[in-house]
Amino acid sequence: MGRKGIAGLAALAALAGGATGCTVQPAGADGRPGSPVRIEVPSRTPSAPTPESPAPRSRVPDDGGKSSRPGAPAPRVLWSPGDSGRDIRELQARLRQVAWIFHGPTGTYDDLTAEAVRGFQGKRGLPRTGVTDSVTWQRLLGMTHEPGRWELYLMGGQPADAPDPRCRTGRVLCISKSSRTLRWMIDGRTVSTMPVRFGSEYTPTREGVFHVYWKSRHHVSTLYDSPMPYALFFSGGQAVHFSADFAARGYAGASHGCVNVRDEGAIARLYGQVRNGDKVVVHW
Repeated sequence: MGRKGIAGLAALAALAGGATGCTVQPAGADGRPGSPVRIEVPSRTPSAPTPESPAPRSRVPDDGGKSSRPGAPAPRVLWSPGDSGRDIRELQARLRQVAWIFHGPTGTYDDLTAEAVRGFQGKRGLPRTGVTDSVTWQRLLGMTHEPGRWELYLMGGQPADAPDPRCRTGRVLCISKSSRTLRWMIDGRTVSTMPVRFGSEYTPTREGVFHVYWKSRHHVSTLYDSPMPYALFFSGGQAVHFSADFAARGYAGASHGCVNVRDEGAIARLYGQVRNGDKVVVHW
């Protein structure tokens, strides 16, 4: 494309919504993006079963601490390094509540999780094994509350909502604010799904039906001088694009209105499949 063509596209973007660009907004004191727009849902709203957790699991019976008494049989090991799944997300979320862990939840029992478990155990006079046994789990249950959906999926990976009816025909980027996910759909079939992040209260991501009008592979924001790789512009300066900050910090920040994607491989594939003119639906 010649210089006149590029200039024309830039002018079109400016006319559609001003200069382009989204950048990161810092989190508030509570760790959430600065005064987010209706991003939270009631923390105790039950979520649908996911591939990580096909059905609700039962709690481990409390043995009254008998397993930790001298001479008693060793308590049953529940989870250990290398395990993964929804249960590990809950373990990590509860450890976050008592300030023994600060990453994730990732759903993987990694070295940082084992170290957090050892710290929690040592503080309470339990053997510092780094594995989560029934006694450790009961002590943690007694000190924490049931984590809500957002606590379990601070780094993404939550199940997507059912598609909005407006997404069921044609080629559509179906973006849900309630589940914080993007579905790429063709004629009602979901091709791919990925976690996304939105703008804050003061620069909210617009809701409604739009169309991709400009693709910019190596885009840099003209407002904030920040990179917006794989940008798919759909409403003025708002675009779906990769965010290195989202990849690093999860939902501890916000964009200036864009739809951030944290998986660079996923957005690269999506960028190659989406065409100018494809529909974009942003909904709750």
